[in-house]
Amino acid sequence: MSDPTTEKTDSAAFAEAWDAPQKSALAQAEIDRMTDDIIEALKSVFDPEIPVDIYELGLIYKVDLSDDRDVVIEMTLTAPGCPVAGEMPLWVEQAVMKVDGVRSARAELTFDPPWDPSKMSDEAKLALNMF
Repeated sequence: MSDPTTEKTDSAAFAEAWDAPQKSALAQAEIDRMTDDIIEALKSVFDPEIPVDIYELGLIYKVDLSDDRDVVIEMTLTAPGCPVAGEMPLWVEQAVMKVDGVRSARAELTFDPPWDPSKMSDEAKLALNMF
């Protein structure tokens, strides 16, 4: 028969561990460096129809870096019928793979939410005279 005192202690310990912040296998300095380098890599990819990089255009929705240094990028396009829809995710993956320490990169397209000009940075708006 189980001891109710032990069960409460085990349950409390589990709840405490569940709520505790998770520690990354990567040092914070390494995460910061890789984040900066990944952003720079993303800024090297341009939409061929618009003279602004995809990061400043707001086409990058999310970037996840795992403890194993795998990177998953959630991105969109300016329009679903974009002529480079089949190629741009590959360009993004190739650019991110050049970042020191990245083990793998995968770009996933989404159109939810759809892109619109409000997602552009001020730098992109300035470059396109949209102020």
